Amino acid sequence: MKVVKYTQKEDHLLLEVGTGLMKIIPYTESIIRIRYTLENQYSTKKSLFVEKNSQKAMEFMVEEKDSSIIFSTRKVRIQINKATAAFTYMNAAGNILTKEPDRGGKTLVPTEVHKPVYDANTEIENSQNADGARAKAVAIKHVVDRIAYHTKLEFEWANGEALYGLGSHEEGVLNLRGTHQYLYQQNMKAVVPVMVSTNGYGIIVDSYSTMTFHDDIHGSYIWTDVDSDMDYYFVYGPEFDQIVKSYRYLTGQAPLLPKWAFGYVQSKERYKTQEELISVIKEYRKREIPLDMIVLDWRSWTGDLWGQKSFDPERFPNPTEMMEEIHKLNAKLMVSIWPIMNNEGPNHVEMKQKGYLLGNQANYDAFSEDARNLYWKQANEGIFSHGTDAWWCDCTEPFEADWVGEVKPEPEERLLINTQEAKKYLDPGYINAYSLLHSKGLYENQRLTTESKRVVNLTRSSYAGQQKYSAITWSGDIAANWETMRNQIADGLNMCVTGIPYWTLDIGAFFVANREQWFWNGDYQEGCEDLGYRELYVRWLQYGVFLPMFRSHGADTPREVWRFGEPGTPFYDTLVKYIKLRYRLMPYIYSVAGWVTHEDYTMMRALAFDFRNDPNTYNVKDQYMFGPSFLVNPVTDPMYYESGSIELNGVPKKRSVYLPAGTEWYNFWTNQRLQGGQTIEADADLETMPLYVRSGSIVPIGPAIQYTSEETNAPLEIHIYRGEDGSFLLYDDEGDTYNYEKGDYATIALHWYDQNNCLVMEDRQGKFSGMKTSMEFVITIIDGQRSELCTKREKYIGEQLTIQF
Repeated sequence: MKVVKYTQKEDHLLLEVGTGLMKIIPYTESIIRIRYTLENQYSTKKSLFVEKNSQKAMEFMVEEKDSSIIFSTRKVRIQINKATAAFTYMNAAGNILTKEPDRGGKTLVPTEVHKPVYDANTEIENSQNADGARAKAVAIKHVVDRIAYHTKLEFEWANGEALYGLGSHEEGVLNLRGTHQYLYQQNMKAVVPVMVSTNGYGIIVDSYSTMTFHDDIHGSYIWTDVDSDMDYYFVYGPEFDQIVKSYRYLTGQAPLLPKWAFGYVQSKERYKTQEELISVIKEYRKREIPLDMIVLDWRSWTGDLWGQKSFDPERFPNPTEMMEEIHKLNAKLMVSIWPIMNNEGPNHVEMKQKGYLLGNQANYDAFSEDARNLYWKQANEGIFSHGTDAWWCDCTEPFEADWVGEVKPEPEERLLINTQEAKKYLDPGYINAYSLLHSKGLYENQRLTTESKRVVNLTRSSYAGQQKYSAITWSGDIAANWETMRNQIADGLNMCVTGIPYWTLDIGAFFVANREQWFWNGDYQEGCEDLGYRELYVRWLQYGVFLPMFRSHGADTPREVWRFGEPGTPFYDTLVKYIKLRYRLMPYIYSVAGWVTHEDYTMMRALAFDFRNDPNTYNVKDQYMFGPSFLVNPVTDPMYYESGSIELNGVPKKRSVYLPAGTEWYNFWTNQRLQGGQTIEADADLETMPLYVRSGSIVPIGPAIQYTSEETNAPLEIHIYRGEDGSFLLYDDEGDTYNYEKGDYATIALHWYDQNNCLVMEDRQGKFSGMKTSMEFVITIIDGQRSELCTKREKYIGEQLTIQF
């Protein structure tokens, strides 16, 4: 594919190549958009996730050499081979970041796009499985809708280069090198077409169709099923935080979740009445175990009216009074809603009469703005108007079709089953984007309804740009076994590296027992009565403390803390210990959440975020950073019991931990100081999840509280871990409402100067309603050597305070 001609336009470089056109468009100095078409002009389709006006007027240069054309901004250079149109991507210094094969790396293959035709005589088959209601239609015929293209974008990745991203999948793969991944939405697969490299760049593919990633015997490439042209963005960092910042610039900022969304969330499948919901909250308050939210899972509706967005009057006779009582108990309620409606309930009938249902006459058309608005109207009138606080948007990959049978289908078969089902009702070019539009409708409409309550949407699917709609993705209906827990760590890290900041899972897993269906493959028939499950649950909850959302949920067995023992027993006491730790870390966690919104930060961080220069971190998939300070090392093997309460003997209560190079580390529990760049065997008895703090860290620790909005007069502790200079921006606001968007928030910059043994608290910046006029701090210096810690108590009134030790 030869470059026949090139033309430098005002805002892009146009290449005529063989029978096609290529366009290179600088959006910023670090973000370059590349388009390729075989048509005479580019498609006019609008991006579903790129923000309007994200393209800036940007200077760029074009230079012609004997065998190449070089496009460059101040930070990125792209060298185009004249003979083959192969791209080589470089930084400003000319160092190669990645490249396409010399023969060229872009291929478009025409493909017919078929559209099913439904009419009034279409047969609808309604059914239900473990994943909820289903409705299938048989089209009377198919017609050719248009000609589109398969696209293939090839690379030659460097030796030692690690790749991350593409969303949360169930296999536990962290570094994508040497693997392949099928990118389609289904339960336990959440797709984000973003990939980040340790060589300092990212790739964002603007496509909504089925995709595949390959770095295997078949080649190294990204393939899309149905697109009008090839459309992607090359993003230069080189640091991961810079790549994420560019991604959010392009696709939208992540709004700040309310503070209570970072507290403990109690859920199970399922609480059936308002009395049960309230009694559980009261029991938490009685036992003085912190709690912020309880969840009402499916069947809030009456009888078999699946997807009806209202409360059953028999089980929830007065939902407004229920919400008032829950709020008096300083708790919140999340309610599950579904995109599928059948059985001729009021919501279903209204959607059908308006023509807002897809071809199966059950799922609403989230791609229609009018349908989204009606969906909100129903959700608001039936649920939100009573005072509920958060949404659980279940089954947002609505055409998953392989959750049946005793044997799990092969990966290629699952790909075909699920994508073919989705193509019956959605345009093949858009089957990955349903939850993006579903989340958009809820977010935009709730914000039009009220600004006093921040949107919280826990959803099972994801896509690029979904972060701007206050969506939290959870990993789906996973099973209770140690392998699954181990895999989840890498799955979450690959979601968050894409720029989607909020990811979580079912603590303890959804399926606990083992039944005849392939997915119901937990190892614990007796649930929380099994000491083996109690051990697994404790380890899962320890891990959950250091996730963006801290939520227990699942089927088969209760999940409340007292189901795992009583005070004085090791499982109960350890669960309570870690829930209380989450709340003591709330000033740290909420500050980091503030950075996510105001600075495009990432809370849950693969080690390459902070240690890209240490290649030993690239394949560490069971450790991660939580914010700037904590190295989290979940325990993912049994040490005490097998399934069936069978006691294990002689198992060391240790786990291997790699301490990244370039810094020192402190054992959070003992304050022992250790050098980085080594692997250690860390203590890991039941009460101890290995947890390390980076030297130079400033960690704010709050008092013991029962819910995130509880006010106390206790001082805020500041722990400083010596060894290098450090900074921390303490953030706070009202905790809810969108007033922070108007500037109603406050920050205090803290700086530690290690050589001078000096802490400086700068003047407080900003203010908000309810802000304390003065604060008391207890500052503790930790150096890993002194037998007694050095502590000072200081009062801060918002003006700079220098504390010398």
